[in-house]
Parts: sequence; C-alpha cells; structure tokens
Amino acid sequence: MRIPVSLGLALGLLASPLLQAEELPAAVRQIEAKGAKVVGSFDAPNGLKGYAAQFQNRGVALYLTPDGKHVLVGSLFDEKGQDLSEPPLEKLVYAPMAKEVWAKMEKSAWIADGKADAPRVVYLFSDPNCPYCNMFWEQARPWVESGKVQLRHIMVGIIRADSPGKSAALLAAKDPQQALLDHEKAGKASKLKPLESIPADVQAKLAANQALMDELGLSATPAIFYLDEQQRLQTQQGAPRPELLGQILGKR
Repeated sequence: MRIPVSLGLALGLLASPLLQAEELPAAVRQIEAKGAKVVGSFDAPNGLKGYAAQFQNRGVALYLTPDGKHVLVGSLFDEKGQDLSEPPLEKLVYAPMAKEVWAKMEKSAWIADGKADAPRVVYLFSDPNCPYCNMFWEQARPWVESGKVQLRHIMVGIIRADSPGKSAALLAAKDPQQALLDHEKAGKASKLKPLESIPADVQAKLAANQALMDELGLSATPAIFYLDEQQRLQTQQGAPRPELLGQILGKR
C-alpha cells in the first residue's frame, strides 16, 4: 500500500499489545529508543527474527540476528529479488492503518454523490470554493451517473473566509445531496451562500472533519481516498490526471 508519509500520523493509533507479553530484546529496544515503535513480529529466514515498526512516519522492518545482539534495519531480498519485508509490513503496519483511516472517514460528516448501493466508494476532503474539487466532480460524472461509484464529500472550509459558511450551508440543507449537486454543477456560477450563523451541531461536524484532516496531515483539497483492486488504501492529492481516473474510480 502506498499512502502519503503524512498519513503515518495515524499509525500512532496502532501501538499493538502484541509484544507486551514478550519483552523485546535489548538490541530492538535500542531502536525503539531512537524513535521507532514496534507493532508486531514475523518470521524471517536464516535464524533472523523480524519486527515490524513505525519509524519517522513509515513502516520499517527490523531483523534481529541469531545472537540477539544486532539489528539490521531495512528491506530483505531473496535470491530471486523478491522483497521479503513488504508482506509483513503490509499485514502488521499498513493494513491496520488503512482500516483505521477508512473507519474514521466513514464516521465523518460527508455528503453523498451517487447511488447508495454503488459498488465503489471514494472519499474526498472537499471545500466548496475549491476549483480542483469541482474538476474532480466533473471527471467522475461517467462513473457516478452510471451507478458504479459513490463519491463522499467530507466537507471542510479552508480556502476562503466564507468556505466554512458554505460547507455549513451544504451540510445544513434540507437535501444536502441535491444542494451539493446544484453547487458543483453550476461551477463558478454557483449561487451557494454561506451561513452567517452556523448551528452548533453543524459547527461540530465541520470541526470534526477539520480535525480528521489535520490528523492525517492534509493541507489541501481535494484529498482523495480509495481502495484499489487489492483493497489497499490509496490516496490522490489534487484533481487526478486523466490516466489515473481508472485506478481511482474503476472501470467505466
């Protein structure tokens, strides 16, 4: 799974109790003292013992030598050139992080664009004043209108002073889905007006969305999240190039 380094912040949620029952060898503890966080162990060849860790917002493999006194840090390849470190890191580090991040987005305050039973879901942090959000909305029309994809706009307000008020207006609308459709369809001609006074419950939703965006280390919209064909979490910053649409939205 390839995701932004900034998303490693979410790995802080993944401190695993797996290793609490066994005391880590002194050599591995020394790596932890340098800032790594061990989240699991795995089998390795030739008497080595592998550990999966988070270090500087990345997954990293540690290999304890048979004497228990030395640690090798990095990828381990076999004679065929296969990376033996990637599978355990995927299982112990990246997959749990992906599940955690996806669950947080599911619980956020989003507005649906597309059918509820669409086989593919794509999340994006979206600002009503973001031209690139609108560009992606336009790019996705064939997939959304055919029922293959549902976009879920996690509304935030970061671009202009009236962005929070406009996001609040969409979230507070009688029909948020229609309000979003009208706004995006109009593009630069949109007549969406910001709420001058944002209700407390809507403000709480916006604050929670912003907190999630900050937690994931994101600073711009659209920030797009999707599951690839192997159900691995992937992300795209900004409106994607046309050749990437199939990866994000699936087959047309």
